[in-house]
Amino acid sequence: YGGGVIGRYCDQPQMFPGVAHFHTMRVNQPAGKFYTTEYLKQLFDIWDMRGSGITNMHGSTGDIILLGTTTPQLEEIFFELTHNMNQDLGGSGSNLRTPSDCVGQARCEWACYDTQALC
Repeated sequence: YGGGVIGRYCDQPQMFPGVAHFHTMRVNQPAGKFYTTEYLKQLFDIWDMRGSGITNMHGSTGDIILLGTTTPQLEEIFFELTHNMNQDLGGSGSNLRTPSDCVGQARCEWACYDTQALC
């Protein structure tokens, strides 16, 4: 898969059909990791509809981790994130995982650049 999808399959799908496919998706965090409630609601509504609803905020890559979806939903989720939310998926490769930036004036009074204005 690459991109922001980590493929996960159960080796005993007959015994555990509910998790025969349980793919993980990484979604890039916004600049400075500032979220609006509107953004989070839209993201989690998509995940409730197309995934398990289980999340992990800021995993080891800094991304929002969306745990558990099926193969047929991957393209649907990707389209909704990239076209309807103007959101990038995170990385799952070994070269570039997730770009991060300074949180700027929110946490540093000496910030030289207003990173919040980028959002």
